[in-house]
Amino acid sequence: MKITLTGSLGNISKPLAIELVQKGHTVTVISSKAERQKDIEALGAKAAIGNLEDVPFLTSAFKGADAIYTMIPPPHFGVPNFDLMENWNKLVNNFAEAIQKSEVKRVVHLSSVGADMTKNSGIIIGHRNAEFVLSKLQNVEITFIRPVGFYYNLLLFIPAIKNRGSIASNYGSDDLIPWVSPIDIAATISTEIITSTLAHRKVLYVASEELTCNEVASILGAAIGKPDLKWDLITNEQLQSAYEGFGMSKLLVAGLVEMQASMHSGEFYRDYYLNKPELGKVKLKDYAKEFAVVYNK
Repeated sequence: MKITLTGSLGNISKPLAIELVQKGHTVTVISSKAERQKDIEALGAKAAIGNLEDVPFLTSAFKGADAIYTMIPPPHFGVPNFDLMENWNKLVNNFAEAIQKSEVKRVVHLSSVGADMTKNSGIIIGHRNAEFVLSKLQNVEITFIRPVGFYYNLLLFIPAIKNRGSIASNYGSDDLIPWVSPIDIAATISTEIITSTLAHRKVLYVASEELTCNEVASILGAAIGKPDLKWDLITNEQLQSAYEGFGMSKLLVAGLVEMQASMHSGEFYRDYYLNKPELGKVKLKDYAKEFAVVYNK
C-alpha cells in the first residue's frame, strides 16, 4: 500500500513509519523541516517537505495514497496568547479539505481520550471538534485513535521533582490513571491503517498500563534514585498559578486545569472504561529508564 503520514519523525510517526516500511509498504512522511529529509529517507520512506497550513501541498502529499495518518501537533506551551482552538480548527479543516480534494478513501486520525465529552474536557474539546469535522467527509473510512496519557508527558514534572522533591498536580495520589507508550500507539495504527473498517466510522482506545499516581511516582522515583518520591494532590487554583508562572496563555492554562480536574474526578475516562482496549506491551518500568536519562542530564 501507499501510505502517507503526518507527524514528521515524532514520537509516534517515526516508529510507525519504520514498522510500515518493514512490512513492505510505500511510505511518505510529511515534515515541515527540510533537514529531516535525510533522516526520513534513511528509514526507507519518502519525504514530503511542506507546511500543514498549505492545503495545495497537503492535497499533493495525500494524492494517490491508499491510506493516510493525520495528527494535530501538540500545544505550544511557552507561547503567550497562543490560541490553541483556533490553531487546531484551522489544521483539521485543512486536513478535511485536502482529503476531499485528493480523494483519499482511508484515514486514521490521532484523537484523544476524552474526545467523547461535551463539557469539562478542557483542551480536549479541540479533539472532539476535529472528530466532528472529519466525520462529515463523504466516502471516506475513518478510524479515530484515542490514546490515554502519554508516558513522555511525565517529563514535564522533572522541574517540580528537582525543585520541591515531589510531583504535584490537581490529579494525583491514589487516582487511577491509564498511560500509554507511543510505541503501542504506533503498533495499533500500523495494524489499523491497512484494515478496512466496515463501520465506516470507528473509535479505538489505546493504553499500555493503568496505575495510581502514587504507583507512577514510586516507579519513577526508583529509576532516578528517589525511592520516596510522592505525587501530591493540589488544588485547581494552585495548579493554575503554577502554570501561569511558566508564561503559558490563560486560555491554555484554563483548558489544562479543567482537563486534569476531570481526570481526578474520573469523568475523563468514563468512555474509555466502557470500551477498554487490550493493554499494550510497553510498561512504565520500561519507560522509566528513558525518564531517568532525561532527569539526569
